[in-house]
Amino acid sequence: MMNILFICLGNICRSPLAEEVFRQKVKQAQLEAHFPHIDSAGMIDYHEGELPDVRMRTAAAHRGLRLTHRSRPMQAADFQRFDLIVAMDADNLRRLRNLAPRPEDMERVVLLSDYLTHHPDYASIPDPYYGDAADFDLVIDLCDDACTQLLETLRPTSRK
Repeated sequence: MMNILFICLGNICRSPLAEEVFRQKVKQAQLEAHFPHIDSAGMIDYHEGELPDVRMRTAAAHRGLRLTHRSRPMQAADFQRFDLIVAMDADNLRRLRNLAPRPEDMERVVLLSDYLTHHPDYASIPDPYYGDAADFDLVIDLCDDACTQLLETLRPTSRK
């Protein structure tokens, strides 16, 4: 079994989207038992308790995704609760690795963009917060692409 945590800055755009995209892919693959805890958090607590940004919820709804996660900040205990912590960009990755309580915990922090297969020009999942509708749609495309490969990489070998 593997518990996955997605991280972005405020936990109102990218990480709750990636959480839901990955959860849907796990459900479609009938692998819920292998991924019992899929969650997201932010590097800051500014939006704690809030739903995802309305623009992200709207864009996601057009793709059949319902975002209901409430923003929460990353906690030190998350390094014990989750087997893999997935950052949206290099700044999140650096900050997470600095927070890691043990050196081996740093190895469980990865970039979601490392799993992109159809968008080779992206080294991160860009923050759409200050952008327009097209930026939110792009983030959905990128998360869909990367989460597909992330699931394939983590899929239990007995189910391949």
